[in-house]
Amino acid sequence: MARGDGGISGAAAPRPRPERVLMTAEPHGGVWTYALELAGALSRVGVATVLAALGEPLSPAARAAAAAIQGLELVEGAYRGEWTDDPWDDVAAAGDWLLGVEERTRPDVVHLNGYCHAALPFRAPRVVVAHACALSWWRAVHRRPAPVRYERYRARVAEGLRAAEAVVAPSAAMLSALAGEYGALGVGRGHVIPHARDRRRFAPAEKEGFVFAAGRLWDEAKNLAALEKVAPRLPWPVLVAGSDVAPGGVGRRTGESLCSLGWVSEGELAWWLGRAAIYAVPARYQPFGMSILEAGLSGCALVLGDLPSLREIWRDAAVYVPADDAGALAGALDRLIRDAARREALGALARRRAVRFSPRAMARRYLDVYALALAARPPAPRRDGPPPSPSPRGTPCE
Repeated sequence: MARGDGGISGAAAPRPRPERVLMTAEPHGGVWTYALELAGALSRVGVATVLAALGEPLSPAARAAAAAIQGLELVEGAYRGEWTDDPWDDVAAAGDWLLGVEERTRPDVVHLNGYCHAALPFRAPRVVVAHACALSWWRAVHRRPAPVRYERYRARVAEGLRAAEAVVAPSAAMLSALAGEYGALGVGRGHVIPHARDRRRFAPAEKEGFVFAAGRLWDEAKNLAALEKVAPRLPWPVLVAGSDVAPGGVGRRTGESLCSLGWVSEGELAWWLGRAAIYAVPARYQPFGMSILEAGLSGCALVLGDLPSLREIWRDAAVYVPADDAGALAGALDRLIRDAARREALGALARRRAVRFSPRAMARRYLDVYALALAARPPAPRRDGPPPSPSPRGTPCE
């Protein structure tokens, strides 16, 4: 049951505060990292999380990271995400499963790191978080609107956005992109809350002479192919960490000009970032960029795609280059390689900027949004009787 925050005598009535949040996330990439970071920060202020993992099976490392968060209950559902090809049977089955999870766990707020399921008849108010979307991704990467085959996706996402009591994005640029693709959200429903990372997980070490990047090699939005083009022109090697296998099993090999480390654990990533002098992501699309935040905490000089979202987040703590200008990218990297003082100053700026994005501040702002959602739509009365049986493809994780 939701509770008040306490309050000061004579002040306005305290806002409602949840005791339990049901949160969805796919168990890979930056969204999973964000979900665990937020769940951990909420736990430290007495808010429990039921984390519903949708998509591919969890790795042992992902399960261990979830198990380390006090009060977190992990449940798993093997359902494809709404952004994949022809996912609608899975989306429907996942919706039935999530309704069953809600009925069993009785959350005060449903926090959806996706769109379509917000249209479901949850008894608790719904907060949708817009980490990215297929339509804005397509527009940024291909420089034109998404093709007609995305119309069903467009309609389902718009339906979810309309149904949610609150919509959050990690940057104002992403919130604006949502309005451009799906229509205005309405007064008071859109909120910007940047992602966060625990500064203790990433820290500068003695810097070494290499350029580093991390991300999905198959994702055209990351534009790591641009680094592949310019690497032979640089006096330092370029190292890249990340999966080269896209959903569906399609791989993308890196050329000989890049040193590919493949997938690395969080601890290994922190080791590499701590020693990397420069972190480069000439992205075409990046609503926030969790790996960039990790690089900033690690004191790397940042060379980033010139995007409104990244300028919003990093301001003067990075060098920006047009995503499709190989000459500008090569020039920016070469100048930093040859100018140690500038490189070190940028790394220090990035670190100072990065520590502002703290999990504690992120959790506090989410609690404000949850309170607004609870005030807009208090939870419906709970139904009597046992909860519905979950779909056989969704199972609790002991």
